[in-house]
Amino acid sequence: MCAVTQTASSFMTISFNEILTKKLLHAVFQPIVSLGTGETLGFEGLIRGPEGSAYHSPAMLFQSAQQLGRLQELEAACRETVLEHFAQLDLPGRLFLNMGPNSFHCIQRRPCFDMLDRLGLRPERIVLEITETEAIHDYARMRSTLDRCREQGFMVAIDDLGAGYSGLRLWSEIHPDFVKVDKHFTSRIAANRMKLNILDSIQSIAQKSRTKTIAEGIENEDDMLLLARAGFEYGQGFFLGRPSPQPHIDIDLSIKTKLLRHTTLARTRVPSTGKTVTVGSILRNAPTFSTTATVDSVLTSLINNPQQELAAVVDHDRPVGIIDRMTLLDHFARPYQRELLGKKPCTVLMRAQPLVFDIATPMQEVSLALTNADTRHFSNGFAVTRQGRYAGLCTGHDVMREITQMQLSAARYANPLTQLPGNVPLNEEIDRLLSTGVSFVVGYADLDHFKPYNDIYGYRQGDDVIMMTSRTLAMYCDPEQDFLGHIGGDDFLILFQSSDWEKRCRSILETFSNAIEDHLKPEDCAANGYMALNRVGDQLFHPIPSLSLGLVKVEPNTFASHAQLAAAATEAKKQAKMLKGNSLFIERRTFPSMH
Repeated sequence: MCAVTQTASSFMTISFNEILTKKLLHAVFQPIVSLGTGETLGFEGLIRGPEGSAYHSPAMLFQSAQQLGRLQELEAACRETVLEHFAQLDLPGRLFLNMGPNSFHCIQRRPCFDMLDRLGLRPERIVLEITETEAIHDYARMRSTLDRCREQGFMVAIDDLGAGYSGLRLWSEIHPDFVKVDKHFTSRIAANRMKLNILDSIQSIAQKSRTKTIAEGIENEDDMLLLARAGFEYGQGFFLGRPSPQPHIDIDLSIKTKLLRHTTLARTRVPSTGKTVTVGSILRNAPTFSTTATVDSVLTSLINNPQQELAAVVDHDRPVGIIDRMTLLDHFARPYQRELLGKKPCTVLMRAQPLVFDIATPMQEVSLALTNADTRHFSNGFAVTRQGRYAGLCTGHDVMREITQMQLSAARYANPLTQLPGNVPLNEEIDRLLSTGVSFVVGYADLDHFKPYNDIYGYRQGDDVIMMTSRTLAMYCDPEQDFLGHIGGDDFLILFQSSDWEKRCRSILETFSNAIEDHLKPEDCAANGYMALNRVGDQLFHPIPSLSLGLVKVEPNTFASHAQLAAAATEAKKQAKMLKGNSLFIERRTFPSMH
């Protein structure tokens, strides 16, 4: 007990100088994760002082270094510590290495490259992350220094955008590869419309400058999914992984599954043209064996039919297992295996409890199920039944190939500007919903006073407003339940199955109302409009663009086709446009049943 107390006490009185001379710093690493796939892009290397001392906090370390005039010395020690630990752990992906604005010249010196060679780290794996510990006074010099770093293979990131001295100025000057958005703007965003507007503006700049965005401070699932929906490529925060001296290479499987589920649904919601594609379209006619068949008979069959990769084991027409060629041949590549196993029932080598789908299951549902299931089902295959009886086998590769074809087919009908589904897939989705007899809500979104805006500001600015509108609509559509399409021009259609559709629509209007200000000159914003020529050449005052939403609630058996429903939605949109400003009109009339 006394020894422990004495050690803790000595740590409490340790000096800043001892930390550097005795190399008492240690590194921790926090994962940076793709919000599309859940895969780890890399790790940010963070520094800590001795455990139990006042200098354990990096804030205290850097504050003391600045007061003592030893900031450069501390940063050099931090870089060395992080690089050495990263190499020792043999972590995959990129290393995000924090550096102050006045330290970048150090990374280009020979000792630094000698250290990287010694550690087996190439500059291409390192992202130099600018931390604003000091103000930048000479941007031209900083830009020149970073250009040389890039020539040597390094990438560049801006840390904590929005929290430092001059984030936007720095972005415009150095053209970073990554921008990390401060946690103030990314936490609890579902309840803060202004934060959503700011994030939308950041995403707009990032897309135009081809910069990858990283959302910092993700602490819950709702923020993670909303940020993914808002277009952030990567995320970082306690919810995805805490800083650790020995971090996990992969994030928690349940979180990764949620991200994959979200992405899979978002990507496969677009139906291909024609009828709904089911798993029956990729069925393989694999040979079948009873549970009493011998291993030898299965081996003989597969040897005599080289094109056969899988075989099904059935019991009274029910699939109970799958045998794959590679597993079988691997067993018999060993000495005496055929003599030992040949006469045994084939069940000893089958993979039991396979995934089973009915032949009419849509491809999107199969893809989602495979994403959430154990990885062995992807490569080892799954069974397909017709009315409960065995019909054939498929593999995960078959599914991915078909999904890719569906996406390519759907892309032919996507809007070229927003890449949202166009009229053909929209009509198909409406007809599908009508045929299944579910309740849903159609929302027709249309920009008001858009033509004069386009005439005054130009088509490029007009396209920016349409893109902003599409992002705003997408932000409040749940890809697991809702379907967003772009009819053309400034017209969009949303098929809501979310129960809180009205709340989502009001959030859309509020977010659009704030976001449109970023696309206006200050004087036009202040005047709430501008003078422009009308179609007959007269000068008229035109209000700034607003958004109208007309909604129609669809109950089973009230509409026969997408054409009939489109007429009702168009009428609701017209009613919304008669209201002033950003407006919502909900058709309250009850449509007669077709029966």
